[in-house]
Amino acid sequence: MKNKIKNFNCPVGLTLGVIGGKYKVVILWYLYEHTVLRYGELQRLLNGITAKMLIQQLRELETDGMIKRKVYPVVPPKVEYKLTELGESVIPVLLEMKKWGENYPQNN
Repeated sequence: MKNKIKNFNCPVGLTLGVIGGKYKVVILWYLYEHTVLRYGELQRLLNGITAKMLIQQLRELETDGMIKRKVYPVVPPKVEYKLTELGESVIPVLLEMKKWGENYPQNN
């Protein structure tokens, strides 16, 4: 994450650098709603996402400390994702985004 900090002169830019992307905010939201989700569950919730894109978004969120990945030593592999404390700290922002989206003129 230190490299991201160097790339932005603005805290809003840094925030977008961490949670920006087509699916990152939605992944964080689903993890907030469900607490823990397996890879397959995330893929079903994110209807239409490719495996490559989901893996990329999950890796970036994990690298930035937003989510934690837990791998169970079973066959077939079982992988679960959940928010870290840092990931949970962005939830108030997502709740405000939800409110804004609910009040967007197009929805009225």
